[in-house]
Amino acid sequence: MASKTGQSVDLLGVASGLGGADPACAQAPVRLATGGLEARLRRSGIDARWAETLVPRRAGRGAVAQLCQRLAASVAASVRAGRLPCVIGGDHSCAVGTWSGAARARGPLGLVWLDAHMDAHTQATSPSGRLHGMPLATLLGQSDSALEGLQDGVLAPRHVCLVGVRSFEASEAALLDRLGVRVYRIEDVQRRGLARVLEDAVAIANDGTAGYGISIDLDVLDPRQAPAVATPAPFGLPAQELIGALGVIGRDPRRIVFELAEYCPRLDHDGATERLLGRLLVAALGGRAEPARSAPGSAGASEDAQILPQPLEAD
Repeated sequence: MASKTGQSVDLLGVASGLGGADPACAQAPVRLATGGLEARLRRSGIDARWAETLVPRRAGRGAVAQLCQRLAASVAASVRAGRLPCVIGGDHSCAVGTWSGAARARGPLGLVWLDAHMDAHTQATSPSGRLHGMPLATLLGQSDSALEGLQDGVLAPRHVCLVGVRSFEASEAALLDRLGVRVYRIEDVQRRGLARVLEDAVAIANDGTAGYGISIDLDVLDPRQAPAVATPAPFGLPAQELIGALGVIGRDPRRIVFELAEYCPRLDHDGATERLLGRLLVAALGGRAEPARSAPGSAGASEDAQILPQPLEAD
């Protein structure tokens, strides 16, 4: 049985933490593959298959770029075959491969980027030098050879929208502002509601494009509900609200690729983040809605936890 969009889903794992803050996020695809994710998606009415899991073939300089080149080829092949690629990282540097491949296969592409961070650093501006803080800059044509060997500038700034941002450096904000990228910070989501913000974001991604994709860094969520991420930031999106919004997007035939990154299994001591991740994927891929469960975390945390603005800066 296919998803509500009528497409079959290719699950593409990227078992790499080479670009991230915690290399152990490389364990995410294997954890999910062996933990029954494919079966769970099928029970929800999604025709999903675990197509492949990519691993780095070397270490050191150029390893992430090489991995992203292989991922781009896999994503492009899946799109051209009429399937829906669902990329599961690893750290968020995989986004360069995901969206390069999608743009190669489909043409002008829109992107909705849900993340606590902007990921719009270059080597010249990054305090840490970690590549997971640079993919969006590369995709927008602002690379300074951090991912050499990859084509950059595959996305037009007017077709990209960030949602849920709350932890960033001034240099990233200045770059995105100069390019004209629309950014909805956590304060905007609090004021307008996530459903309305995502509706606007999807409209931006669809304006003059051949389709759009969704990229989610799990740290966009409130860390009381999704603690197993390497770079948590307080006061994120409530999980149940995001699941509801993704349920609408999951039925949209214009959405051609989905990506989820930065799950860190070694931090998931009770499996709560993995269970939540599964619900996100079911919704985003057009499966049957699953009943809400009590949210994990500290006393008072719930899946409808209030979104509170918090000015932060991070790598």
